[in-house]
Amino acid sequence: PTNCKDVLKQGFTISGWYNIYPNGVQAMSVMCDLETDGGGWIVFQRRQDGSVDFYRDWNSYKKGFGNQIGEFWLGNDNLNKLTATGKFQLRIDLINFENRKTFAVYSDFRIGSESEKYKLFIGTYTAGDAGDSLGYHKNRPFTTKDVDNDGHSTNCAEDFTGAWWYGECHQSNLNGQYKSSNLNGVSWRDAKGNRSTYKVSEMKFRQV
Repeated sequence: PTNCKDVLKQGFTISGWYNIYPNGVQAMSVMCDLETDGGGWIVFQRRQDGSVDFYRDWNSYKKGFGNQIGEFWLGNDNLNKLTATGKFQLRIDLINFENRKTFAVYSDFRIGSESEKYKLFIGTYTAGDAGDSLGYHKNRPFTTKDVDNDGHSTNCAEDFTGAWWYGECHQSNLNGQYKSSNLNGVSWRDAKGNRSTYKVSEMKFRQV
């Protein structure tokens, strides 16, 4: 299998970690969501309990961190490799502290290379009830506490204890501090314009 859609085609139906072979040779272990909206998603970010610190440096986000049973970031190098060829949609699933689920879907998802500062490429907000809070971050480079690529006079990653495709600074901050305030936390500006923090966040993509 080169992606999680292939895993699905092979008859697997339970979400979990699978080995895929993106270049046909080297194995990469990825979390496959085989259930949401038809399945076939590669999950690259998961927050659920605050067990993993997401306030990390450029190198950590480059390589990826966390663990398979809990929270993780798949790694910006991996994201760049996996989205370099083909067309992908991005899906974000959120659950708030009242256990209400919302989601957002975007077309044409891709992450640039390190020389492009892992820039976020997305098309349009195509589905969901979470509200479009990633559109603001489109075409923005990635910023961490030690590498400031944002459009603000200070470092947004430091200001909001996260790492993201910050502008001046954010409408979403899903790598923020778990259970923190609305702006520093795992936050997403909802469809009504309210900034809420979330108990569970999953970011995932699949080939279209």
